[in-house]
Amino acid sequence: MIRRHPFCGLVAALVLAAGGGAAQTPVLNDYPTVARADYVFGCMAANGNTRRVLERCACSIDVVASILPYDRYVEAEAVLRLRQVGGEKTTIFRSSAPAKAMVTDLRRAQAEAEIRCFE
Repeated sequence: MIRRHPFCGLVAALVLAAGGGAAQTPVLNDYPTVARADYVFGCMAANGNTRRVLERCACSIDVVASILPYDRYVEAEAVLRLRQVGGEKTTIFRSSAPAKAMVTDLRRAQAEAEIRCFE
């Protein structure tokens, strides 16, 4: 005979009432594997190709993904790439407030990841 804790039913009811059912659980891992792998490869290239760095870089993208939704990550990465292109047409990506905000959000997420994973 399986004995249930007296609060099991209450906890389950509270979780369901709060919208915690499996069908309503938010997606916390919305970064595609390729994007995560690309981040880790770049991180390892910048920090060394050791097992320890692999673990830290994997931690880093997990932290970034927990802070910044994937669509905002893609936008910020695009702005950073476009900033590297010279010319007048790409000035907007270096000077506009929305572009600066996108990059700032990404940099904050990366700074948090560095604190959590590399120190």
